[in-house]
Amino acid sequence: MSDDAPKYSFETLQIHAGAQPDPTTGARQTPIYQNTGYVFRDADHAAALFNLQEVGFIYSRLTNPTVSVLQERVATLEGGVGATACSSGHAAQILALLPLMGPGDNIVVSTRLYGGTVTQFSQTIKRFGWEAKFVDFDDRGAVSRACTKKTKAIFCEAIANPGGHVTDLPAIAKIAERKGVPLIVDNTTATPYLCRPFEHGAHIVVHSTTKYLSGNGTSMGGIVVDSGTFDWSASDKFPSLSQPEPAYHGLKFHETFGPLAYTLHGHAIGLRDLGPCQSPQNAFQTLLGIETLSLRMERHCENALKIATWLENDERIESVSYAGLKSSPVFRRARKLCPKGASGLFTFKVKGGYEACRKLVEEVNIFSHVANLGDTRSLIIHSASTTHRQLSPEQQEAAGAGPDVVRVSIGLENADDLIADLDQGLTAALT
Repeated sequence: MSDDAPKYSFETLQIHAGAQPDPTTGARQTPIYQNTGYVFRDADHAAALFNLQEVGFIYSRLTNPTVSVLQERVATLEGGVGATACSSGHAAQILALLPLMGPGDNIVVSTRLYGGTVTQFSQTIKRFGWEAKFVDFDDRGAVSRACTKKTKAIFCEAIANPGGHVTDLPAIAKIAERKGVPLIVDNTTATPYLCRPFEHGAHIVVHSTTKYLSGNGTSMGGIVVDSGTFDWSASDKFPSLSQPEPAYHGLKFHETFGPLAYTLHGHAIGLRDLGPCQSPQNAFQTLLGIETLSLRMERHCENALKIATWLENDERIESVSYAGLKSSPVFRRARKLCPKGASGLFTFKVKGGYEACRKLVEEVNIFSHVANLGDTRSLIIHSASTTHRQLSPEQQEAAGAGPDVVRVSIGLENADDLIADLDQGLTAALT
């Protein structure tokens, strides 16, 4: 299937990429291979697998048949050469950085990021000796100036969570190219159906598969996808990929594996040593979700635009941040980078401020007060008191999660029902 992938449309690939009927039973759906180890043909076969001389299954922390189908499917949909699935979106971010970073190195990152990512980058990665420099990515000069000789990557979200801001990927990609570092794009909110970062100059894509790819709030997971286009040997910046690896008898990943070097490093080093593998059950559930991705994203976008338009015209609302609205400062950018829609996530400011926002999330009935997004169900949350609570007021404002802001993830319900629910909730919150 993968050899013929360029001939097929997204809708076909989201169902078939990476999968074949089970050769033993003929089962058409990908089975759940709920096992830990795999029998080797003989001693030579085992040695070849452990030496990375042959691709196959050793142990499910490293490779699993169900997870492998998910990896190939997402890589195909993104237009990449390979992928490493893992236990969560946060695990994907660490796995993405592991081959690139060493003590004293830094990454330049957007101020418009999910609150948990801000915390991971501003606090937790310091324990690895890494540093993150936060910059407004609409200020290209600031992004360029923030890069130093110790910068190993530039990181942003295609469509930012929570504010729905669309990053100018081609402009940031040009900066990354000049600085000789990869551009890593979190494509969780957009999904490859709405945006394909590799086509705009990105080198690596990460996802929380928990969100839109799974689509039903049942399965945790993350994935790192490699474009295969970055030259890891062009400089001495990335010794983990260009220099001899002691754990594999001096093997040089980029010299040996070419475009697949980064992905194979993710399995052979990242999953081997950090261990954040994705479970076969979660991979199976996510594959089921991906089969309907295009249909769901169309409805998410349609509903979100209708509801955002209604909110924008409601006198109780200060403003709406949704790139699908013509009033959005990034509307034209969104139409160019995400021509099929601006996703189902956006924020709005309530005139009653902090307390009105907190009350609103308690008064709605159809919307669920949940710290997630991308579900078939509509979700609502007050980011400043939850997902972005650990951030300073300045960081909250920069991320688009100020005290008077509510985030909604618009689901697949009837849009008029959702509008009616928000209407009565606002009335109760502001009475």
